[in-house]
Amino acid sequence: MTARGGSGGPGASAGREAGAATRITTGPAPAGVIVAGPAGAPAIIFVHGTRLTGTIWAAQQAALSGEFRTIAIDLPAHGARAEEPFTLEGAADVVGAAIRDHATGGRAVVVGLSLGGYVAMALAAREPAPIRGLVLSGATAEPVGPRSLLFLALAGVMDRVQDERLDRVNALLFRAWYPPEIAEPIIAGGFWSKGGARALRALVGERFIPRLAAYPGPTLILNGELDVIFRLSAPAFAAAAVDARRVRLTGAMHLANLDRPFAFSEAVRRFARSLPADVTPR
Repeated sequence: MTARGGSGGPGASAGREAGAATRITTGPAPAGVIVAGPAGAPAIIFVHGTRLTGTIWAAQQAALSGEFRTIAIDLPAHGARAEEPFTLEGAADVVGAAIRDHATGGRAVVVGLSLGGYVAMALAAREPAPIRGLVLSGATAEPVGPRSLLFLALAGVMDRVQDERLDRVNALLFRAWYPPEIAEPIIAGGFWSKGGARALRALVGERFIPRLAAYPGPTLILNGELDVIFRLSAPAFAAAAVDARRVRLTGAMHLANLDRPFAFSEAVRRFARSLPADVTPR
């Protein structure tokens, strides 16, 4: 399935689509957790990618919090959890705790972007019952063999460049590419390059197709059309999943939720609406 949009590149699409979102209204939550939406509504947990924080989900929370309880978290070594060491299992623990503490009925759809998608698969394999469904974006490439060199190379760049310099570059790029309602929350959340490097190294050598195969619930694979490495590897993940659906977002790159915020949010909405509320994966 392909979600199509107008021309002008991801930044132009993001600007047009972000205008469709509503304002987020949040309730009390601990540091590193952003909660928006009715307390009794079905829950969606959003898990960010490397070096970023839960603030990357502002557009999705704004779009979906009228219907769902939306929860965006910071992973270890990022944001409010910057002092916590990153391990794959420890990150999965954080997501699991967020579901228990904030999700209606202790169950949620888990949406993971990049690093967040790998963490979501790790949790789903070992604790499937709290997860109504998985949404994976930019996380459908195994970080093993020659492909692991890409993960290690990015980690090396994050380690070698001074934080202040890299932060300035990141802020300039986000402001140039995305409208203020998307860029400014991300910049305010900060860039956590050293933590991101540790997280990338923790993924290397891990295999996630077996983890996805172990999850008995439905999975939506939601990749950007231009995120070639992850899009081309997606069929192997889809084949392993018990109940896979696939959506490709036209014109979107790796940060598909930012490049096509409205289309991304609507794909998540359709997926969440399709799930029976009374079925628990076992």
